[in-house]
Order: sequence, then structure tokens, then C-alpha cells
Amino acid sequence: MTARWEARADLIVVGTGVAGLTAALRARELGLRVLVVTKAAGDDGNTRWAQGGVAVVMEDQHDPGDSVARHIDDTLTAGAGLCDDAAVTAIITDGPAAVARLRERGAMFDARPDGLLERTREGGHSAFRVVHAGGDATGAEVERALLKATVDGRVPLLENHVAVDAVKTPLGAVGGLLVLDGNGVPGVLTAPAVLLATGGLGQMYQATSNPSVATGDGLALALRAGALAADVEFIQFHPTVLYTGRGARGRCPLVTEAVRGEGAVLVDATGARVMKGVHPLEDLAPRDVVAAAITRHMALEPGGVDDHVFLDATSLHDMASRFPTVYAACASVGIDPAVDPIPVAPAAHFACGGVVSTVDGRTGVTGLYAVGEVARTGLHGANRLASNSLLEGLVCGTRAADAVASDLALGLIAPARAVEPSLPTAPVADRDLLQRVMSRYAAIGRDAEGLAVVGSVLDVSTVDKQLESRELVEDAALTTAARALIAAAQERTESRGCHVRTDFTARSTTWQRSQLVRLTPTGQPVLADPVLADPALVEGVA
Repeated sequence: MTARWEARADLIVVGTGVAGLTAALRARELGLRVLVVTKAAGDDGNTRWAQGGVAVVMEDQHDPGDSVARHIDDTLTAGAGLCDDAAVTAIITDGPAAVARLRERGAMFDARPDGLLERTREGGHSAFRVVHAGGDATGAEVERALLKATVDGRVPLLENHVAVDAVKTPLGAVGGLLVLDGNGVPGVLTAPAVLLATGGLGQMYQATSNPSVATGDGLALALRAGALAADVEFIQFHPTVLYTGRGARGRCPLVTEAVRGEGAVLVDATGARVMKGVHPLEDLAPRDVVAAAITRHMALEPGGVDDHVFLDATSLHDMASRFPTVYAACASVGIDPAVDPIPVAPAAHFACGGVVSTVDGRTGVTGLYAVGEVARTGLHGANRLASNSLLEGLVCGTRAADAVASDLALGLIAPARAVEPSLPTAPVADRDLLQRVMSRYAAIGRDAEGLAVVGSVLDVSTVDKQLESRELVEDAALTTAARALIAAAQERTESRGCHVRTDFTARSTTWQRSQLVRLTPTGQPVLADPVLADPALVEGVA
């Protein structure tokens, strides 16, 4: 099946979250013709579900002694030795200006009576530096402001169009995108630059904080285009997702880390503190530490409960006004946080790795850029510091738009006739089966035997199919992402950050490096040479 319609632009942005819309708005300001594509509605991505806020140290308002340098140090500590120092420094340093631009575009953050922004503290942070909106609805406010700015700025948006594959030029550069519209009709979007801002892959697991659209589409598309991925074995599980019953599936309500930042503590069914003595920061330890501790604690079945613990927020007297989203989610299942401890459990939350890219969004494939959760800039390393994700989207979205404009001006990318595309064929596994085996054997706590089971199940159940529908595109992406994770997780024989091996419990200096993943011609993710870690060195590797 070949394309039946076509549209042209200077830049195609795939995704309508914080990274994609920030990039689109900046590119429009620079005079580029921009076209934004999303497979669902404009506000259906991950951004609107972000609760905590944006981690940023602003010059005129911060805790005594806090600084950009301390924020950088906290990020490096959380990343467990795998952050790229230069990337961390660049992104964190650009944070204040990025937040200022967002406010200029209409985002309203919570403010104190004196006009300064309210700040809270989350796990892994050494100071109160997380600014928020609507109490615990920061993502929703960011998304609202950016979507409104997009409409006001007349940036065209194609909703219900799923990106299927990159369109390549005869020289191997990306020159556009093959998409399916809402009726499954294929079309081509031609442009010298394609920016992936497609978010994460939480739907690879049964229970997640992610919405249904988070299926790893951008990662799979980039790998098929010849890009490399890195750090894909590091999937952050949020420690406190509202427990709604055994066997919960799909997106589960998040209980923001800021609740713990303002005094709530984790307890088990007997009332004993879960984090006591586990880490110097106790309940405000980095997310990987807290999630792993909860998982270990549940295995002990205290009080006969083996699938959740409790977040005791009864000491917080303003839950309904300070955390209205959390309060409403609790009320919907009959819990009053002022009286009752909140049942919580870890769930898949954030992909720390992704498509290898610079902080300016450039990948190793000419014409292909990546920002936000789909990208691996080196900011997160083996574990993301809380509330650095919205910051990354704001900073890198702007920088990527600047990079595209610069590359166009210098002639590094240019309009070129692309090869006539057709719908690709890719390995596809049954989604329900994939989610079950990934949740059982490749979540928190992995070992060689379990990872081998996942690999075998996926090998046996996978069938090559033409990607002629959104569902098949998503299932193929989840299959590719799962296989990539398994390949990297099997090889990394240590425990580091979000990657916890029960058969290799120690952290090893031998493994203080990232692993690169590429795709074979048959669509199988395999490990690439680990020395090729710089996007500037990996162009053309496939």
C-alpha cells in the first residue's frame, strides 16, 4: 500500500507534549514552516498527567544555599554514574530561561502572597526547588498553555495521524514521514527535518502511570531509520501509584512525590516505616531506591499484604487544596487521605533511555531529531531525578528548533526527493502477552532466567505484519522496545539505578558505561559497539 496524499513543511514535529510543542513554537518564531502530528488528540500525551512540577533554580527565588550547581549535583547523584556531565550542565543551566519563556507563553504557576513562586521538594532533591501549578496539576497547565500558544501562533496540528515510518532520501537521510490518517489512509509528510517528541513506553507493562498512547512508537521508528538507542534497560518505576486492587491494568492514578516532600511517609500494613534505615533521605530518597525498597518490603508480606504499602498523609491538613488531583483520585475509590493511609505500589513511569541524541536533538541520522522522553541526551543516566522531565522538554525542545534552523541555514539538511514509501513490515507480538511477561520478569528485580523467559516468549509469539493500522504500529513498537530492553538487561550483569538484577546485586565499575542498541535488517534489536556513544560518531550505523 503506497501513500495517497502528501503535505510539505520545513519541520515535522511528532508529538504534542511539552517537548514537541515547545519545539514547534520556537521553530515558528524562527520562521520555519512547521507541521505538528499526533496519533490522538492534542492533549492526550504524557505531559498533562505530570503532577509534581518543574525542577529549576531561579536566580531571584530559591532556598538559601541552593544553586544551579547543587541541582546538577543532585541530578548526577540520581543518575547513578551514567549521566553525561556536559548534557546535565547544559540542560540544568538553561532551565531558568526555559521556565521564563513558558511563563511568557501563558503558563500560570502557583505563587505565594508576595508574588514569588511556591516551591516544593521531591525525592533526590537537596532543596525546595520544584515549582508547580494547580497544586498537583502542573502538566495539565503546561499542556494548556502550550496548546493555546500553538493555536494562537497558527501552528498547524494534524490530530489522529499516526507516524508509521521515516521516509528516506536516496542518500539515506530522513526526508519526511509516512503516516496513517484516522481512517487508515496512508500519506506522506515531506520535510528536510523530522523531530520525534513521542514520549515513553509505559504501556509495555500491565500497570503504569502513562496514558494509552505511550507505546514507544518514536523509539521503534528511529531504530528502523538507522538511529541508535541507549540506556533502554533503565525504566523508572514511580514508587507511589494509587493501588486500586490486585491485577490493575493500564494507566493508574499517580500520587505525586511532592506529597512525601511535604511530610507524608510510607508505612506497611502494620504501620511500620518502609524507608526507615534504608537511605539517609528515607522517604525522599531517589525514586529507584524507594521503588526497590517497596518491592522488597512487599515480598515480606507484612500484615499479610504482599501487593501494596501505604502512604500516610494524615498529617497534611490541606490535601484537598494542595493536592487536588491526588485527593480526587483517592475519593473516587473511597479513600479520605485526611483519615486513611493511601494504598500505593510502584508502577512503570519513565524511560530513562531512548534514541541517542545531543541536547540539541540531533541524532546520528541526517534529518532526524529527537527530544523529550523518547530521546537519550544523557541527562537521566540510570535513574531520573524527579521533575527533571518537564524541564528537559522545555530546554531541549527550544534547542532542537534552533538546531534545525541552523542546519537548514548551513545546508546540512535540505529538501530532497524522498524514496517513494510503502507501509513497512515489522515483528509484532500479542500486547497482552507482552505486558504480562514484561511485568513478571522485566520490571523491578530481574534475573537471567526470567529475562530469558521473556526473550523466548517474544520469539515464539512474534509474527511479521504490515503496519497498516495504528494498533499494529503500536504493537510493533512495543515489541521492538521490549526486545531492546531485554537485550540490554541481559548483558548488564549488575544492579544500577532503575536496573535491579537479583542475581547481580552489586554495582560494578566495569558497567559504568551505556549500552547502545541498533536494529538488524530483520527488525531484531541487538547490542551495538559501546564505544560509539557520541551521536556525531554513529551516523550511518544501522
